[in-house]
Amino acid sequence: MRLGLNFSRVVLAVVLTACATNPVTGRRELALISEAQEIQMGQEAAQQAAATFGVVDDAALQRYVSDIGMAMARDSERPELPWSFQVVDDPSPNAFALPGGFIFVTRGLLTMMSDEAELATVIGHEIGHVTARHSVQQMSRAQLAQIGLVAGSILSPQIAELSGLASQGLQLLFLRYGRDAEYQADDLGFRYALNDNYDVRAFQSTFTSLARASALAGSSPLPTWLSTHPYPEDRIARNQDRVAALDRSLSGTIRDPEEYMTRINGLVYGNNPRNGFFEGNVFHHPDLAFRITFPQGWKGQNMTQAVIAVSPQEDAIIQLTLAGNASPSAALQQFLSQQGIQPGQASTQTLHGNPAAVGTFQAQTQEGGVLQGLVAMVQYGGNTYQLLGYTSAQQYQAYGSSFQQSLGTFQRETNQSVLAAKPNRVSTVKLPSAMSLSQFNQRYPSSISIEELALINQVQSAGAVMPAGTIAKRVVER
Repeated sequence: MRLGLNFSRVVLAVVLTACATNPVTGRRELALISEAQEIQMGQEAAQQAAATFGVVDDAALQRYVSDIGMAMARDSERPELPWSFQVVDDPSPNAFALPGGFIFVTRGLLTMMSDEAELATVIGHEIGHVTARHSVQQMSRAQLAQIGLVAGSILSPQIAELSGLASQGLQLLFLRYGRDAEYQADDLGFRYALNDNYDVRAFQSTFTSLARASALAGSSPLPTWLSTHPYPEDRIARNQDRVAALDRSLSGTIRDPEEYMTRINGLVYGNNPRNGFFEGNVFHHPDLAFRITFPQGWKGQNMTQAVIAVSPQEDAIIQLTLAGNASPSAALQQFLSQQGIQPGQASTQTLHGNPAAVGTFQAQTQEGGVLQGLVAMVQYGGNTYQLLGYTSAQQYQAYGSSFQQSLGTFQRETNQSVLAAKPNRVSTVKLPSAMSLSQFNQRYPSSISIEELALINQVQSAGAVMPAGTIAKRVVER
């Protein structure tokens, strides 16, 4: 009992001392993470996000988005943060803020909007999450809920690292803020955008469009905008109230559709087949000219650094990654010699004419369980590929043959239509006369459905008329 009492006093002391002044509200609040830790976590997660999803290879577009964000961030409550704004190469319509000022928007988001003011309101909202330290608050509460671990972490840097205080990684991308935090970020973003003379009525069209677009996430590993930014109807109504309460006119404020549409003209739309794509359970990669077949019914996911397939029961996984350019035997030896790996049988062979080395292994998990798997290193096209299938040791007998069959399908891609696949891209058109969306689609054919075309042009139906001079979007294959 005395031990428990002493522990409670430690916890109380931690809570009483671990407070900081919120830069936005000026109020004291619980903060178990310092600003230096916040920045460090954000930097680590930002590096992982850029590596995982890739950044859009368009320097002019990146500067454009960064300039909009930096102008608002410099006038925020936390101008000293190492702010960064990047466009990631992901088709889902979303934006997310990492601790310390690292903000990302997806190219999928950019294709949903029609002018600079809309982009500014979204970026302003994400800046608001950072200035109000919403991720810090959320992580502090989570740590407080596991107070024994938190108290130990504060006393021991080693435990802090193990408990995740030093690095939250990509888990930070999937934070879902509460209603109050979303409302506060909206209020802050409204103010930041207005201070930079943007037409803040754009918030309404942006959020309406994004709410409609949430179903377009496709095969992206990112969550949809609606899943991370809830309550769209309430928030649109609140913005209307904010606009009505303004004591200044919004005439002369910035919308700038021409500049915005110029920047996104030619942007890849949807999934880019050059980066690889699934066709049923077959994964094709045109640029690297290979294909692999995963087990029927497994859920495939294509990411920048890996292709994975997960069993329907989510208890087994097959993963394909690059493993450098060492020989298959050397790559296999390096894999099997890792700490915690117990190698099994290994052999060299050829796989569809490509040199390969194959081995079995077991590995201990942090939770005390045992994984068992099959790994193949295949040399092809100047690269060595690692193909890995694993599950629990108890389940290996059930999945071993599936691993062998799938890994054995890695081979050269010979289908010319696959090798020649090209991405769809946004193409902008300034309308010479008023026309309905249907008329626009007839005159300037698009490779997407009329419903999707209505969505990206922010019109309600195919019969909606767009005025002369409107800059409209279509999607074409180039």
